[in-house]
Amino acid sequence: MQSLNKTLQEMMRGQNIAGALQKTMQQVYQDKDVQEFLTSNRDRLTKDALKRGSSKLYEFFHEKQLIARGAASVAPGYSPQLIMNAGQIDVTYVPTKQLIEKQHRQHIQQLVKSINMPKFIRNASFENFYADEETGTSTRVAAISAAMDFTDNFQAGHFQPGLYLYGNFGVGKTYLLGAIANELAKGQGIATTMVHFPSFAVEMRNSIKDNNTGQKLDAVKKAPILMLDDIGADAMSTWVRDDILGVILEYRMQEELPTFFSSNFSMDELEHNHLAINSQGDNEPLKAARIMERIKFLSRELPMTGKNLRAKG
Repeated sequence: MQSLNKTLQEMMRGQNIAGALQKTMQQVYQDKDVQEFLTSNRDRLTKDALKRGSSKLYEFFHEKQLIARGAASVAPGYSPQLIMNAGQIDVTYVPTKQLIEKQHRQHIQQLVKSINMPKFIRNASFENFYADEETGTSTRVAAISAAMDFTDNFQAGHFQPGLYLYGNFGVGKTYLLGAIANELAKGQGIATTMVHFPSFAVEMRNSIKDNNTGQKLDAVKKAPILMLDDIGADAMSTWVRDDILGVILEYRMQEELPTFFSSNFSMDELEHNHLAINSQGDNEPLKAARIMERIKFLSRELPMTGKNLRAKG
């Protein structure tokens, strides 16, 4: 490094620059990262390359100082890095660890597509599920155990039945579905579509005039993993039951695509008290049984009981 230091000193003496700038350049050349770069590339650096590269060394040092102070830099989220480019000193910018982590979190969130779902599902996790001494019930513990078994054993391309979670309002059914979706995204990069079914049914009816029901239906029925939330919350018309829900379930059964459900009704109650009676009051048990046959193929029923968590506190 002696010869390199000598060269730098000669350069500083040979340049007619103001004292403040000269002092700054001395700090640049004394910077640990600059020193390491110059040392590792000493055999490739000519005097001319050093002279030409002084502005790049200053750029690197200056940007590094801005980032250390938390000030605005030329490329927010990126840190400067010295490189050799065609025999000359240059600066490139690489993503910081914080930016990479932020992009990873955003990617995970993008994998969980939601239609009219509550915001809290974005941060739902197994770790924060209601299974402690205060809120845990035997059914909640059984439900999260089944959920964790699914995410631990799931393999893309291999059919694995989802869960049919049912219980009273506010017992954590939707939250657990969100936790499953986030775990699949984080652990395996699996995309999930979560749909609040009553709202989706309204949206489908409204889309008739725009002639795009088929496109919306395809996006849902072909999702790698689908979660239908709050199924049975509203009375269904024959069209919604047969041409929307029925088409979704038929496709997913034939393609063996994992499907999850949440409902206030057990499977038996959903079939006889909801699906069999359409919004006009007609009783159609055979059509209801056909729908239930698909739901039972696609999922396994689990009750969830406990206090209303949304009323907690």
